[in-house]
Amino acid sequence: MLSIIFAIISGISMTLQGIFNTRLEEKVGTWETNVIVQGTALILTLIIVIFFGKGNFKAVKEINKLYLLGGILGVIITFTVMKSIGSMGATLGIGIILIAQLASAGIVDAFGLFGTERVTFGFREFLGIGIMIIGIIIFKWRG
Repeated sequence: MLSIIFAIISGISMTLQGIFNTRLEEKVGTWETNVIVQGTALILTLIIVIFFGKGNFKAVKEINKLYLLGGILGVIITFTVMKSIGSMGATLGIGIILIAQLASAGIVDAFGLFGTERVTFGFREFLGIGIMIIGIIIFKWRG
């Protein structure tokens, strides 16, 4: 149950962050917004690590260096979410983002990529993504 609550909080936070970043971008600029967003995230995370961190930064030597690209992906995510919401609006932009997330997660699961456990991704899962795509088309359709 806690995992479901975390997923709901994550989804709501992603939506609000996308909207807030887009509004900030309109006043201060795209890359300036990205600096503010990533900088405040860094400061907050450093504070949390100081008080609650139990990990070991030295262990970074033992992981696949590909996984260090998460920060770069964060910059890409912030930029592309702002641009999609700014040009399509929050509902359509987030809807397409969700479909892309679900499809890419399905590929990762189906092939067991990046050390994840392989999960069957069959007809029902493809049908679900197809229904979501149809939903976006219906949502966008102007009769």
